[in-house]
Amino acid sequence: MSVAIITGSAGLVGSEAVAYFASLGMDVVGIDNGMRAHFFGEEASTKWVRDQLIRDISAYCHYEADIRDSESIGHIFEHYKGDISLIIHAAAQPSHDWAASNPTVDFAVNANGTSVMLEATRLFAPEAVFIFMSTNKVYGDLPNYLPMVERETRWEVEPSHSYAKDGIPESMPIDRTMHSLFGVSKVAADLLVQEYGRYFGIKTGCFRGGCLTGPNHCGTQLHGFLAYLMKCAVTGTPYTIFGYKKKQVRDNIHSADLICAFHEFFNRPRPGEVYNIGGGRHSNCSMLEAMELCEQISGKQLNSRYVDVNRRGDHIWWIGDISRFQQHYPEWNLQYNVPHILHEMFEVNRERWSRQCEMLAS
Repeated sequence: MSVAIITGSAGLVGSEAVAYFASLGMDVVGIDNGMRAHFFGEEASTKWVRDQLIRDISAYCHYEADIRDSESIGHIFEHYKGDISLIIHAAAQPSHDWAASNPTVDFAVNANGTSVMLEATRLFAPEAVFIFMSTNKVYGDLPNYLPMVERETRWEVEPSHSYAKDGIPESMPIDRTMHSLFGVSKVAADLLVQEYGRYFGIKTGCFRGGCLTGPNHCGTQLHGFLAYLMKCAVTGTPYTIFGYKKKQVRDNIHSADLICAFHEFFNRPRPGEVYNIGGGRHSNCSMLEAMELCEQISGKQLNSRYVDVNRRGDHIWWIGDISRFQQHYPEWNLQYNVPHILHEMFEVNRERWSRQCEMLAS
């Protein structure tokens, strides 16, 4: 028996990983205590995803455990110990806005929770592969100091700059920059994951994601930009854009493409490695471009307003350079781009979103 332990198993990345690795014949242990609803309210609850996983995947076992609770996590790991071959740590407090409202909980979940997961791995499953879902926020706001050119619908890096062709590489420094408190807690976890790989020899890998998205994303105003934008277009919910003339750029990776990257690393791990992972030059958009696509796909005009103040530390432009991962794992390629992602998101969720809207109105 080969066991995969997946934290945040009802979230976007976690649920995609559960379905994928169960389909390979692995037994999957999910750890998720539903804190997304605590962070962002009931509209962001992943309970429906959890229930779907329990119902549809016979090889799935769910634990309502808190990753900060070393005793509970230790019991789970001790129960499966030698059978554990993979840990995907995707549970997190994911919003830099929310982190500023409660820095203590943010750091406890993101940094201390990761420490608990790593130590359980070292004690009970030292031969397993440990994959950590990190973030581009570890670079802080340093990308905002790149030379920018304003285009009609987006900001772009000056064409002569070394980052213009492929995006921002892992060699960008993480020091002397404003990270946001969320970024700091993820930096702490990111470095800890690297250290367990280099110091203890655990097969760890850090994946620094851009915007992660897909049809299972329970997007809210504070987190999950593409999913929430499409939801607002479908339901008529007002959407607020903050700063940068609506031209801020993000790369977007579909959760299925991300999990395929995890599988490549699982098959051939490189302990202590770090990768920028996202849509790269293949899959990216500005806010203006995403709004236009959502309106075209939904057939509705987005109810939006613009605030000419950007969020502190928010990136003007982020396209991650994914070439290093592709060099190490040349069989991996992106299958989705932004229009494909938004079309799928609309088809899968429009009826559920409309029902939610009707329930709230009644």
